[in-house]
Amino acid sequence: MVARVATGMPSRSAPMDGPVLTDGKDPRAVHLLDADWPAPADPDAARLGLERWNDRISVCDDEVLAGFWKGVVEKPAGRAMLEAVFGNSPFLTEALLANAAFCRTLLENGPDDASAAVIAAAVDSCADETDRARLMSALRRAKQKIAIATALADIAGTWPLDAVCGTLTSFAETAVKMAARHLLRAAAANGVLSLPHLDDPEAESGLIVLGMGKLGATELNYSSDIDLIVLYDEARAPIRRADRLAQTFVRLARDLTGIMEERTGDGYIFRTDLRLRPDPGATPPAVSVGGAEAYYGSMAQNWERAAMIKARPIAGDPDAGAAFARFLRQFVWRRDLDFAAIADIHEIKRQIHRHRGHAAIAINGHNIKLGRGGIREIEFFAQTQQLIFGGREPRLRTARTVDALAALADAGRIDRETADTLTASYRELRRIEHRLQMIGDQQTHTLPDDDAGVARLSTFLGYPAAEAFRSSLGRTLHDVEDRYAELFEGSSVLPDASGLVFGGAEDNPDTLARLAELGFEDPPAVANAVRGWLHGRYRALRSERSRRLLSDILPVLMRALAATASPDTALRRLDEFLSRLPAGVQLFSMFHANPTLLDLVAEIMGTSRRLADHLAQSPAQLDSVLTPGFMEPLPDTEALADDLARLLGETGDYEDVLDVLRRWTNDQRFRAGVHLLRHLATAEAYGRFLSSVAEVGLAGLVPRVEAEFARRHGRFSGSGEQGMAVVAMGKLGGREMAIRSDLDLIIVYAADDPTSQSDGDRPLSATLYYTRLIQRLLSAITAPTREGALYEVDMRLRPSGHAGPLATSLEAFARYQAENAWTWEHMALTRARVIAGPPALRRTLEAVIRDTLCRRRDEATLLRDVADMRRRIDAEHGTDQIWSVKYVRGGLVDIEFIAQYLQLRHAHSHPEVLAANTAAAVGRLAAAGILPPDTAGRLVDALAMWQRIQSYLRLAVDAAFSPDDAPAPLLDGLARAALCGEAKGLAFAAVETRVRAAAEWVHAEYERLIDTPAAALGPAERSA
Repeated sequence: MVARVATGMPSRSAPMDGPVLTDGKDPRAVHLLDADWPAPADPDAARLGLERWNDRISVCDDEVLAGFWKGVVEKPAGRAMLEAVFGNSPFLTEALLANAAFCRTLLENGPDDASAAVIAAAVDSCADETDRARLMSALRRAKQKIAIATALADIAGTWPLDAVCGTLTSFAETAVKMAARHLLRAAAANGVLSLPHLDDPEAESGLIVLGMGKLGATELNYSSDIDLIVLYDEARAPIRRADRLAQTFVRLARDLTGIMEERTGDGYIFRTDLRLRPDPGATPPAVSVGGAEAYYGSMAQNWERAAMIKARPIAGDPDAGAAFARFLRQFVWRRDLDFAAIADIHEIKRQIHRHRGHAAIAINGHNIKLGRGGIREIEFFAQTQQLIFGGREPRLRTARTVDALAALADAGRIDRETADTLTASYRELRRIEHRLQMIGDQQTHTLPDDDAGVARLSTFLGYPAAEAFRSSLGRTLHDVEDRYAELFEGSSVLPDASGLVFGGAEDNPDTLARLAELGFEDPPAVANAVRGWLHGRYRALRSERSRRLLSDILPVLMRALAATASPDTALRRLDEFLSRLPAGVQLFSMFHANPTLLDLVAEIMGTSRRLADHLAQSPAQLDSVLTPGFMEPLPDTEALADDLARLLGETGDYEDVLDVLRRWTNDQRFRAGVHLLRHLATAEAYGRFLSSVAEVGLAGLVPRVEAEFARRHGRFSGSGEQGMAVVAMGKLGGREMAIRSDLDLIIVYAADDPTSQSDGDRPLSATLYYTRLIQRLLSAITAPTREGALYEVDMRLRPSGHAGPLATSLEAFARYQAENAWTWEHMALTRARVIAGPPALRRTLEAVIRDTLCRRRDEATLLRDVADMRRRIDAEHGTDQIWSVKYVRGGLVDIEFIAQYLQLRHAHSHPEVLAANTAAAVGRLAAAGILPPDTAGRLVDALAMWQRIQSYLRLAVDAAFSPDDAPAPLLDGLARAALCGEAKGLAFAAVETRVRAAAEWVHAEYERLIDTPAAALGPAERSA
């Protein structure tokens, strides 16, 4: 039976991997002697070890210690523990014999307290040590004790993997830190450095020691080397002579390595590897920060990015280390999905297999780290996915392998079963790795190459027989290999060339014929365009690698283009897209890894000019298609707010906030556009989603703009009603936005004392303060950054329009609405929603709007004003084009005017009819008995039809639409948008007839409700 594994862990170690059963006992209270110790694999060695142990006891000068150990040996549990050690590990045998007193402490206090005390004692004795020999001796003796504590806690099952690795990592960090402090003090004593804080030599020293690999990830194995990168910040280092800067830190790096790995009578601390530094074959052991940043910014390879996932400053100047860590985040985590990293990192794995010769899994002699199904495959599995998606999903940026697997599952990048399988496999392989290394304190990962050796190891691991171990390990290795192969080593999903040949200077006749069969109308033009791609005509295709990737995906791409209703149009737009692409490797690698994306790209190119242009400007938008749930129903406001809050929580400065908001908003717009293109969302859901995106974006932006503004100008103290509120009007207010909608806004402020000054370094009066704050907000929304602009903003609906001030006080807003607003302004106010601002101010402003709309009005004046306003619009924008859905009679404006007129007429007696959304308002008017239910239903249906048509046309075309010039796929999509499923099988002329009939009915209702009664009243004295 496998040795029991408990969940106990030192209080100071990293979080646990997860719960493991302990037969109901609290593992922290389980005495080591109560464990299920494995049998001795070598009974003779166990017997000899006990004899040596008893000899030591018999000559021990400490009677209390001797008595303690006699009692332990006489107990079956104590004897089992010693036999498990002596019969399985020569290294631990010698360690126990040399540290009997510590072993007593370990048994009495438990491994948690014992190991913590060892590390604390090492800090106490070494923090200010100036004698190198004493420092080295103290750290080596401490390392022996940590080795004993972690080994016994691991073998006994008292600690899980995290506790074992966490303790080893904690001691390694302590040792490196103590050595660095000693060396910095020595440099200061020699007059080389002028340390500003001798009591804390690392502070402002300019030294940076990065823990890499398992040290950086707090995953050190039992006999691990430690991987370090030693850097020095030229601008921070307190060097006395600038010409000795590099020499000083190179010497320090070499001395640090010597302190760690030099073998003395007390052994060694850790073997130390500095080869992960930039270009190790050409750089000294310590590298300047400037040199490192230049290297990582231009020459570093993808495997180095993967390695830097685990990088962590562990010693030296904390401020310098934090600054370099921030730089590394930019190097490692790229915003665009990085599918090009897959091939690079997987090539490393293939090289390892070729070098190590592990083409197949065999237990004897198998390398459980580098071989197939081993630890490295699990690490590469996690790291590659982190590199691809971590730039856009900060929750994936974790160093520990098991944490990365869990985060990938939480993010929907891998399934939970895969994460659980790989996590369990990782823990088991690490447990085996530790046992291998405990035997002789060797940094080995290779299983014994003979049956007898495997049998001994299986006994040490607690298996009853070698075959049980072989079977269990074989399943583990195959589980890992299968999961790894699914992601990286599967056969190519890209088909053969399908008879398409584009090489040479002339057209291939067979290729032209094949293109014609596929449905292209102008095969020579198509062949010429593709030949230009493969010859590197465009910037994105000038590298050999990008052309090779494109060549691989070309057959699938051509079939995808041919599947569109207008293949030639799709190819022309794709050619324009490629001509504007700054680089190709990343995008083509993404297509190579996800060929189904090509179908979507072809559909976009063949159908939607708007989305095609959007992709040409920002190809990285395709990344979002690969996010989990992209094609699922559009999320609600709460889910969007959570997603944006998570991203904004990772931002640094104000400019970063602006870029993240733009990137997130563009991703959501693109998603909405794809849903509309593929008819996955209703017009109502589409408009509601885009409105939520804008509302959530503003809710995230406004407080950050206010905070940035307050850094210079301060804030106003006083009541909770003070502040600035944002009122959404128009499409945003009605939650009916389209992909190209502007934001119609009114911004209102309140100040307890308008004459007071803000409390910042540069105080302003309330009016000037909020005017400038609003200008700052508008700039944050409209100003282009590297991610483009967020939205265009229209503030013409504010009191007095262009003539009115940007900043409107609450009192002025209320007074204007009560005394000066025109009827059309109150019509617009029916769509107002307060979407941002202090809660008290929002409530007051909402009350002002509601009171305004619920005012009793002169019905004749209202009717004349509404009718006159519609006539003016018709005179300026009137059209007979049925697809001009906003202004055509019976179109959107007529329905909106009906809803707004009836709300203003009846809200004083039926306030429940008020709703910013037009469809909701019509429904409430019917519920209040103001509109017949059948009439309301038909109005809502017509409204939805117009909104579908408008949204689709705005997505697909830029100019005015004419069906006579439209390609077939556009007409097909428009018909489906207009009539949904009812359009199936109808000719486009029949669809247009149905749309005209709906418009005629709406216009007739408008005339019945507004125009005819208004005409009967006669001329008005005042109109809008």
